[in-house]
Amino acid sequence: MQQIFNFIYKNSNRLLFLLLLGISLFLTIQSHSYHRSKVINSANFLSGGVYERINNVSEYLNLRTQNDALSQENAKLRSLLFDLKDTASIPKLDSIKGLRPDDIIVSKVIHNSFNAHENYLTLNSGSLDGVKSDMGVINSLGIVGIVDNTSPKYATVVSILNMKSQINAKIKKSNHFGSLIWDGKSTGYAQLIDVPRLAAIRKGDTIVTGGQSVIFPENINIGTIDRVFIDNQTHYYTLNIKLFNDMTDLGHVYILKSKDREEIIKLEKGDKDE
Repeated sequence: MQQIFNFIYKNSNRLLFLLLLGISLFLTIQSHSYHRSKVINSANFLSGGVYERINNVSEYLNLRTQNDALSQENAKLRSLLFDLKDTASIPKLDSIKGLRPDDIIVSKVIHNSFNAHENYLTLNSGSLDGVKSDMGVINSLGIVGIVDNTSPKYATVVSILNMKSQINAKIKKSNHFGSLIWDGKSTGYAQLIDVPRLAAIRKGDTIVTGGQSVIFPENINIGTIDRVFIDNQTHYYTLNIKLFNDMTDLGHVYILKSKDREEIIKLEKGDKDE
């Protein structure tokens, strides 16, 4: 203990300088949006590289599980390709989501948090790949989250398992909509709030993205109704939604470009073309 005190005493000037330098940098970053964005992008770049290396090791250790999943998916695809009745009834991607292949960026989750109240994912695609903030992220089962920040090679995503997340969603069979949130409790469930009492609902009904979203195309899967509650204050329904996605086990995802988003936001704000 005496040695520690001696060290502090001998280096008190240097330690004081470092402390003041740290405080000044912190205040500069907090008070200037430009500096803050640069720090965030640098942090994304550094953490993205670390997460990618950790993910590569994890993938190597889980090759057997991934091969089994790929084999099952390939079997399903083959059955669709060779069954004429099934393939005749399968609509094209652009007729389902309103998207073209050029509007989709394929990426991979290299880090995924799901045990906090505000969870994020890291993807191995960034601004060099055309990724921007507020782009929707989905996979073959449903929605995953919304892009938050980007660096040249990586992007962070606000997971739907984030208590700050709020996404427009609707009951597929009736088009009654509400806001999809997460109460921070279970990784397998989200909540659809502010659903009108006029809506005819039942357990097992499918919940999809709504048409009011400027981030997600309409009718992308989310989950099914598990339980129904009535909010005593608002007298609206609150629905407990069992998610189609296992948010604790995510691999490849699709980042969706929304070319009409800026136009819609500008229109809703009442801006006029000059």
